[in-house]
Amino acid sequence: MIRLVLIDVDGTLYGPGGVPECAWEATQKARAAGIHLALCTGRPGRGFALEYARRIDPEGLHIFESGAVVVGGNGQVVKSSPLSLEAYRELLALSRKYAIPFEVYTADGGFFIERSHPDLEAHQRMLGFMAEVAPLDQPPGEVIRVQYVTPLEGQWQEVRSQVQRIEGAELHEATSPGVPGIGFNSVTAAGVSKLSAARWVAERYGLGLERCAMVGDGENDLELILAAGLGIAMGNAPQSVKERSKRVVGRVEECGLAQALEWAASASEGQA
Repeated sequence: MIRLVLIDVDGTLYGPGGVPECAWEATQKARAAGIHLALCTGRPGRGFALEYARRIDPEGLHIFESGAVVVGGNGQVVKSSPLSLEAYRELLALSRKYAIPFEVYTADGGFFIERSHPDLEAHQRMLGFMAEVAPLDQPPGEVIRVQYVTPLEGQWQEVRSQVQRIEGAELHEATSPGVPGIGFNSVTAAGVSKLSAARWVAERYGLGLERCAMVGDGENDLELILAAGLGIAMGNAPQSVKERSKRVVGRVEECGLAQALEWAASASEGQA
């Protein structure tokens, strides 16, 4: 029986035209059926993402920053996992060496950049709040995540291999329909992921992951899709994700999330 549904944002709840009304209607219906809902996203727990979380389940727990932060519906951080100072400095040095736009996120909701860039400006518009421009040689607080915002092709592949060799760091790669062609390549502390955070949130509800569903569209969702009792891929997911999911639903604009929540409700009733 599914009692908790974890929902990715970009490419799952949020599509090329924003969040379709059918998604909101479906989340209300699922909550009325007694199913807990939790946002599970790489976005920070501020701006539009926090608004989405409060709307899908205002009393629930929600996963942000690729698992580095869990926030309650009241906006208060209930769990955070900091990145080591050594890893932070290596990651910052790579961003400077290759001149890649770089974002820094802190446990208290801080969002920092060293200089503006068109891709960073587009990202800030999508998030619904602006970054603070500041020197980053010293961490601007307890850093829980950094992010390289860069086109998917070109030098990122070289940088990617170096990031993966940094001790104490874990890479999470994602895209968003809000900024096509740009990769949002987050780095958290090693062992921090959507999966680790989902397991922690499920335990707060007295559940194991076998009683949870995960709805997502990206390779960064696949680990949790496979671990959940019901793993659901959106129709806009790559074939590699769809092939390994238990269910595949429509695209965001085709009310795929509503279909996924219907499957979860059926599973809760023992019909799936």
